[in-house]
Amino acid sequence: QVQLVESGGGLVQAGRSLRLSCAASGILFSIYRMGWYRQAPGKQRELVATIATDGRTNYRDSVKGRFTISRDNAKNTVYLQMNSLKPEDTAVYYCNAGHTVIMTNYWGQGTQVTVSS
Repeated sequence: QVQLVESGGGLVQAGRSLRLSCAASGILFSIYRMGWYRQAPGKQRELVATIATDGRTNYRDSVKGRFTISRDNAKNTVYLQMNSLKPEDTAVYYCNAGHTVIMTNYWGQGTQVTVSS
């Protein structure tokens, strides 16, 4: 059974930091592209950042320079370090594990991040 379990969300003031974690089980973590997505109320889910199996990263423009995605294959965990948080970063953040060749895609249950002004 595949599980992606996010943690680290919460309520913070603008300008502060949070680190999200996503612990994976039931998959061969090292072969999956890992990503963080977010969904704000009334909006579509959007890509925040991805990290490939070789460590290459990709970010949406609005978080570049503030957010950092990383992975620890030994711990089957992906992280999202979020600095200089803004109220517009408020959303439910979801962890994703994807593999295009074997065509599998898994989601976590989400963790709420709320940034107050």
